Amino acid sequence: MSVKDKHEELAHLKEEIRLGGGQERIEKQHARGKKTARERIDYLLDENSFQEINMFAVNRSTDLGMDEKDVPGEGVVAGYGTINSRLVYLFSQDFTVMGGSLGAAHARKICKVMDMAMKTGAPFIGLNDSGGARIHEGVDALDGYGEIFYRNTQASGRIPQISAIMGPCAGGAVYSPAITDFIFMTDQTSRMFITGPGVIKTVTGEEVSSEELGGALTHNQVSGVAHFMNDTEEETLDMIRKLLSYIPDNYREEPPVIEVDDPGGRSTEEIREIVPDNSRKAYDVHQVIDNVVDRNSFLEVQSHFARNVVVGLARLNGRSVGIVANQPLYLAGCLNIDASDKISRFIRFCDSFNIPLITLVDVPGYLPGTEQEYGGIIRHGAKVLYAYSEATVPKITLIMRKAYGGAYVAMGSRSLQADLVYAWPIAEIAVMGPEGAASVIYRKEIQAAENSEEILQQKIEEYRERFANPYVAANRGMVNNIIDMNETRAALVNGLEMLAGKRESMTRKRHGNIPL
Repeated sequence: MSVKDKHEELAHLKEEIRLGGGQERIEKQHARGKKTARERIDYLLDENSFQEINMFAVNRSTDLGMDEKDVPGEGVVAGYGTINSRLVYLFSQDFTVMGGSLGAAHARKICKVMDMAMKTGAPFIGLNDSGGARIHEGVDALDGYGEIFYRNTQASGRIPQISAIMGPCAGGAVYSPAITDFIFMTDQTSRMFITGPGVIKTVTGEEVSSEELGGALTHNQVSGVAHFMNDTEEETLDMIRKLLSYIPDNYREEPPVIEVDDPGGRSTEEIREIVPDNSRKAYDVHQVIDNVVDRNSFLEVQSHFARNVVVGLARLNGRSVGIVANQPLYLAGCLNIDASDKISRFIRFCDSFNIPLITLVDVPGYLPGTEQEYGGIIRHGAKVLYAYSEATVPKITLIMRKAYGGAYVAMGSRSLQADLVYAWPIAEIAVMGPEGAASVIYRKEIQAAENSEEILQQKIEEYRERFANPYVAANRGMVNNIIDMNETRAALVNGLEMLAGKRESMTRKRHGNIPL
């Protein structure tokens, strides 16, 4: 065979592999509103930057007719490329080839790029579209999943890991995305579940559709498993590119700093119109965030889940920051089980990758009730304390209005080693709200009075003036400065610049035992 013939043979083999399961199956994929594995890679990465690895991998299984099956590329495309000129490693499962099912060789391809990502310190992205373990390969497929889970765990906190659910993701396949930092889902086409609707009906008698059981809305709004939901695959892939612009390549590096056309000392006078003086009146904390951070820079994470708190990435004077804020529009911004999980997980991500934390506090306390107590609010709430205490990145806290009781402590207080704590003049910092405190402290006096309601209101105002204000905390050094609401952005930018050189590490130990 001549050199020319060999090159033609190579081109032919590559073309066969690139076709995956063939044109008919590709058309079925398109009919479902889904791109193919390679189309997703081409859309996500910079043009012509993708370099494929282990393209010619084949499985060694001969059981259950596998020796007669043609499995191009082993049902997964793996390699590396760039996003905005930054190196990333990724895999994209090919549903047109045996439903994207995972066998031993399929798993080895994924593990290879994961190992390379960890060695080179680059983000790792998984585009999941798979029916799960390849039954034909039995325990070899299960072992392959285990190898991937192990690498996900080893990579955690070392390199950013992002998962996109682009189709079905069932059984053991869901655990790899669950270990990664962020999960993206596309509405109506993404599915995640341990056991499908058919098995559930057989075992429990429950009837549920696959969308209700494991669709994008379910996992973004109810379970909190996913972090982002988009209407189309293109929007999902675009959002991945956007997310990466806020985070570094690995834990040793700082997040990207960009030039912004938004003065660091810009006045935030609009906040006075946004936030009511009356601490019982609600407002949308998104408006405060948008007013403080660089214009149009806020990227909310888990926007549909635990809406009583808001978390996300933004920029302050071009620097990436993580925002944690109470949301008075929902449950008055109090902390509950889901909010605690949402906050603590986000804090630990930011701390892993050198992203400073800005905490905006307006919290009346923890949500009361038997449902919360029986559900373990003590354990879940402790995660927030643990996460803030463990974080060594710059931590700046602004107490906006209410900061009551244990929730005040939990929301990035000085005692949890916040580097800077600011408060607005309207802030109320106390063990409990003035109404509750006055009712307890002056109970006998109020009960004995003929005009008890008048005395109660008098005592409430007396307590508010003496204790529920930021000056008591400022006198004791628990608040570093009380700032004009107009100067909020300037103060945060200044504090962030001052803390840019902060270097702190935890006491050496194997690891702590967070109350999971």
